Amino acid sequence: MSEGTLRTLKVRAARSGQSLQAYVRHLLDEEAATLTLEEAAEQARAIAERSSVTADDVVEAIGETRRARE
Repeated sequence: MSEGTLRTLKVRAARSGQSLQAYVRHLLDEEAATLTLEEAAEQARAIAERSSVTADDVVEAIGETRRARE
């Protein structure tokens, strides 16, 4: 890690009232909790495979919503 990076992280940790270790742990926890695009797509495919909703169902629901607004 470069000195500039370390200095920036130390300043940010201090501003948030955390130790450097706690601040970096928090950053890593947030990163681990955020889905990558690939992970999100995989979850979406898995949900879609379990669903009985068709594209026609979706189009019909959109149409019903639009008609209800008129």
